[in-house]
Amino acid sequence: MKHFFAILSACMIFIICGCTSEIQSEKTETKVETSAAKITSGKEMSVHFIDVGQGDSIFIQSPEGKTMLIDGGKKDSGKEVVNYLRNQGVEKLDYVVATHPDADHIGGLLAVLNSISIKHFVDSGKVHTSQTYENMLQLIADKNIPFIVPSKGDKISLDSNLDITVLNVGEESNDNNEASIVLKVQYGEISFLLTGDADMGVEKSMMQQYNLHSTFLKAGHHGSDTSTSEAFIREVKPEVTILSYGKDNSYGHPKQEVVNHIKKINSQAYSTAEVGNIVVTTNGVDYSVSAQDSPEHVEAKKTVSTPSIIISSKDLQGETVGITNTGGEAVNLKDWELTSIEGNQVYKFPKIVLDAGKTIYITSGPDAKEGQGFLQWTKRQIWRNDGDAASLFNEKGEVISEVK
Repeated sequence: MKHFFAILSACMIFIICGCTSEIQSEKTETKVETSAAKITSGKEMSVHFIDVGQGDSIFIQSPEGKTMLIDGGKKDSGKEVVNYLRNQGVEKLDYVVATHPDADHIGGLLAVLNSISIKHFVDSGKVHTSQTYENMLQLIADKNIPFIVPSKGDKISLDSNLDITVLNVGEESNDNNEASIVLKVQYGEISFLLTGDADMGVEKSMMQQYNLHSTFLKAGHHGSDTSTSEAFIREVKPEVTILSYGKDNSYGHPKQEVVNHIKKINSQAYSTAEVGNIVVTTNGVDYSVSAQDSPEHVEAKKTVSTPSIIISSKDLQGETVGITNTGGEAVNLKDWELTSIEGNQVYKFPKIVLDAGKTIYITSGPDAKEGQGFLQWTKRQIWRNDGDAASLFNEKGEVISEVK
């Protein structure tokens, strides 16, 4: 243990020596505007949610080509993370952030530390006695990497085009998850809220201090019901929610309660377990989401909030999908599209007006109906009985509603 704390002390010297000059401190106040939309450079940035199984790893490439890695998954994911970064042309990382000392977040960083040059290492400051955490500190000290423990409200100067604010850090927290570094990254009109494993207590505290509204939310703690409360997700109002977890994990992540919260606000959800690596590309005004490593290429355009028209029901065996107008005004559905994601099959709506409070059913298969509230897509079977997501697009190609 003496050796362990000696390593920690050595790392902390970097803070005293002025390496925090790259992080600007700002005193927080209630409901601080963490970042304001700027005129963008016109260049694209990308945020990669790397599929590391039951863990987290996020790679950011800024408009000017600066790089940041947030967490690295478990130890056995380290080689995969390094290979992913190499494939993106990464030779050095300007920042590595360890949100908190759990093994499913820092384990893979050992391989990263051993393979890629790192300019700054940002840590929650939460001390852990695990061998993984001790080995990580030893590597940081051996390689003389500046070690930074930020404060709430600090700004990370990765790229002048970006506003990156530390919303939570828990050097003195009793719980590892509570200590999670939470970052809000803003580029122009597009923002990302990256929450680590922050729990509901942290969420409540942040709601009292900051404007949390964000385009993208990385749901906390892999979709556990200890995070992503209904009040929190309504405060954030994300157009897209990313869940990072392992398929068939023993924890039962994501919890249905959390999935329901996401659905209630019509946020489009992507999970690494289902679609693999998820890449968001944005110029600060528009964005696209792609999952290029999944069996089926998934791509989405910017989601808009049109909550009055929703996919209200989906009967895979009966080959019937209900579309409901929950608003107070009639909506013309001409050129809208209903898509079967699994088979990438598209139904284009004819010129039809859906009155307020009414439902129309899109039918397919041998028993497909037409007339009196039914529209016939085809007599062929469209929907896979073992699972098939449905997406509804308006005439501009914007995602309006999605049901998995």
